[in-house]
Amino acid sequence: MSEDAQFTHAHMARFERLLPGPVERAWQVLTEASLLPGWYGEGHIEPRIGGTVTLMGGHIRGTVTQCLPPERLAYSWNVFNPGDEVSPYPESYLTLELKPAGGDTALTLTHLPVLERFVKLNAMGWHTYLDMVAAVLRGEPVASRDAYMTRNAKTYGIDLANPMG
Repeated sequence: MSEDAQFTHAHMARFERLLPGPVERAWQVLTEASLLPGWYGEGHIEPRIGGTVTLMGGHIRGTVTQCLPPERLAYSWNVFNPGDEVSPYPESYLTLELKPAGGDTALTLTHLPVLERFVKLNAMGWHTYLDMVAAVLRGEPVASRDAYMTRNAKTYGIDLANPMG
């Protein structure tokens, strides 16, 4: 044991995407769970500091830590198994940053820390989420989450039949 600092590196997923349409519309899709039910499932995001985040029927729970509409939203991200009152996983943080880019929106999504064994699954999940958000913003029908995940699994080398490999 040492009283000195130890230096480590945390795994993370980071995406930069150009989303169609103005920042205000992107903000709406990113904060109103009813606009993307195929991803958020049963749940809500209360876009205010201290607001609650409950997604996927309570599988994901958190608290809004930053809220600067329509530029920045950050919240804690805790994964719960059915029946758990305490998450067996470390708390992580999701940050969504939006900036106007002409008539479109430049989005940066950062999720960290991510457990090393979940890095590829995490990236596939956020890639899927962003594909679904973009479809909503383009006014296109949104396919099922599974359809996007099947396509994105190939990108990240994930066997969906055995995702933990």
